[in-house]
Amino acid sequence: MKILFLAFLFSVGATLSYAQTQKVSTTSPSDSLKIVEAACGECMFKMKGDDCDLAVRLDGKAYFVDGSKIDDHGDAHADNGFCNRVRKASVSGKIIDGRFVATSFKLLPEEKTTGKN
Repeated sequence: MKILFLAFLFSVGATLSYAQTQKVSTTSPSDSLKIVEAACGECMFKMKGDDCDLAVRLDGKAYFVDGSKIDDHGDAHADNGFCNRVRKASVSGKIIDGRFVATSFKLLPEEKTTGKN
């Protein structure tokens, strides 16, 4: 009887483990990586909004971002944060209903400027 009970528990556990949702990359070949300008839409791109929100500028037009939040990339109000600087980012995604829906968003390191003496 114990063996039957254990076999039942094992089969239920195995079935449930396969029922779990898997995170699958939503990047398709048409979602090629692009280098864009990224910043706070309200603070740096002068977009209308209620709060500090992440935005990207593609081909001279700014779009709010879905799929990544402004504070996912550090303190937005720090000296090098999105509310004080326009940064470069490598992104993939699509523009849907006037918003950039990101399937990937990677902030690039700041370029160092060298001063001449």
